[in-house]
Amino acid sequence: MREVTCPYCFHHCRIGEGMVGFCRARKNVAGENVCANYGRITGIAMDPIEKKPLARFYPGSYILSVGSYGCNLSCPFCQNWQISMADERTSGYESVTAEQLADYVMRTKDNLGIAFTYNEPLVSFELIIDVATIIKPAGYKVAVVSNGCVEQTVLEQVAPYIDAMNIDLKGDAAFYQELNGSYEQVKQTIAYMHDKCHVELTSLIIPGKNDREEWIRQEAQWIASLDASIPLHLTRYFPNWHYKIGATPHETVYRLQRVAEEYLDDVLVGNV
Repeated sequence: MREVTCPYCFHHCRIGEGMVGFCRARKNVAGENVCANYGRITGIAMDPIEKKPLARFYPGSYILSVGSYGCNLSCPFCQNWQISMADERTSGYESVTAEQLADYVMRTKDNLGIAFTYNEPLVSFELIIDVATIIKPAGYKVAVVSNGCVEQTVLEQVAPYIDAMNIDLKGDAAFYQELNGSYEQVKQTIAYMHDKCHVELTSLIIPGKNDREEWIRQEAQWIASLDASIPLHLTRYFPNWHYKIGATPHETVYRLQRVAEEYLDDVLVGNV
């Protein structure tokens, strides 16, 4: 049986015939790397744009949020683990075509466009491109909420179709090892996308993991080296999935906000 190597993120999974990669969304079908979760929708809702969070992109508007299953990280605190950690057997999806999804976007009243979110959207970048190709000529916007762990070859394909992106910057290199992620690849994604579309960043502040002033200072300095006007969201953590660590104290988030504001123009707090 022919094995394929997936080129789309740092894992570079070697996938056997009929099997899926680490993300559970890329599959080897007859020796071809296909998007197994294409059009398989596990969640859809109208959300305030600020919930993505995208605080500086058409504030006050609503956007149709859509997600599937699968993710190429395994964050033990994931709030959407029921779908991000699921696969085609456990997710409970409904299948739609790109044309059907685009039609729904355009028929939804008072809708800015579509936000691909809830799981990791870039593991199924083909759907983003196909939907965007239909709705963008009609004036609708495309947003992506991503962990940023993706190869530049994917970004080069999808960037022309994205209007706004929120990218997680979860912690330092050691923390990303716990998440089965790549700190360097996230930074590369941020650096590549920040002048391609509107970009905002999010750090979920977790006690004992990424709540050190030293880390926030380094993070803010690095972001400022790209563009000090990039909005940074510092979000309060609550226990979820495998993590039983207590919720982040309010004062911790505000204290780190003050540190980040030494370098960045726009530091927001969430869940406080």
